[in-house]
Amino acid sequence: MPAYGIAHLRSVDFGPGIVEYLQCIDATLEPYEGRFIVHGAQVEVMEGQWPGDLVIIAFPDLAAARAWYGSPAYQAILALRTDNSQGDVILVPGCDVDHKGADLLAAA
Repeated sequence: MPAYGIAHLRSVDFGPGIVEYLQCIDATLEPYEGRFIVHGAQVEVMEGQWPGDLVIIAFPDLAAARAWYGSPAYQAILALRTDNSQGDVILVPGCDVDHKGADLLAAA
């Protein structure tokens, strides 16, 4: 089942640290088959508020997402992001392709 790394970055100091982070992150994703599916696009807020940027990275599964985040290669550049931005980062499993909204009721 796919999994996603999701970041809601409320503020980013787009200086040398973030530039270096962006130049390095793709190489950290490759071994874990991670790929950007949303990266800094302007969101269209339909309800509530959404200050900042959204980043979503897809992985084949949650184990790959966890392995990427904990990898020495990613940990080596992590401070470049955390020292130059404020936000939240989560890893979340996705749904299988046959999932329906009402399937959540069976688990309740």
